[in-house]
Amino acid sequence: MESHDSLTSAGHPDFGTVVHTLEPTDAPSVIVVCEHASRRIPDALRDMGLSQSALCSHIAWDPGALPVAQAVADQMSAALVFGGVSRLVYDCNRPPEASDAMPARSEDIVIPGNADLSEMERETRVAEVYTPFCSELRGMLDRFSDTLELMVTIHSFTPVYRGQSRSVELGVLHGEDDRFALEMMETAAPNLMLTTRLNEPYSAADGVAHTLDFHAAPRGLLNVMIEIRNDLIQTPEQQQAMADALVPWIGRTLDAIRGRGVA
Repeated sequence: MESHDSLTSAGHPDFGTVVHTLEPTDAPSVIVVCEHASRRIPDALRDMGLSQSALCSHIAWDPGALPVAQAVADQMSAALVFGGVSRLVYDCNRPPEASDAMPARSEDIVIPGNADLSEMERETRVAEVYTPFCSELRGMLDRFSDTLELMVTIHSFTPVYRGQSRSVELGVLHGEDDRFALEMMETAAPNLMLTTRLNEPYSAADGVAHTLDFHAAPRGLLNVMIEIRNDLIQTPEQQQAMADALVPWIGRTLDAIRGRGVA
């Protein structure tokens, strides 16, 4: 795979590398996206005023999601786009107008670095994080438009949210286009030892389908968001095992849709 990193432009605070891409050697049929791959905070933002424990927690990123996304992309010879900055700086799975694009609070944790942001500060983050991310993703979609059939976004979620345990282990989510998600639920292997549910623990009503609806749906590209409970992908072995379970499932689903000619 060929790797590219997008850097911020001169004349603004240095946000560093905000998006990474990996291109396969052959034209791909699948593109994998991992928006919340990194917990990195640019130096100028001084850790957003948070403790190291908070910065290492799920509020800052999706733990385990990137290694799974990388393994899935590698096994499927897929294109890969992933974020290089914490979602606390800017959540690339949200449009600029969303209240949680630069959240002032995550669960019960106040984010001092996002308190009382000026319009200029907000515009700078949009220009230096969201816009380059979208540009790289759009460029990848354009370059491989002749062969791409499917976008898969990979996320992880915490097993306990606001004191409530979550029994779901893997969520299959959709936005405007439900074709792949519904088919995926139908083609799950009988021996899949994961509690899998449609549109849990989140759904498009929570604003989580932005990447799918903004980048994939307008192109008619099949798309799905996969949410994995992060206690299941803590180690390299667990991450590889999860990818090994997902890849044939995704492939089987894509084949089923192709076979009906509805892609």
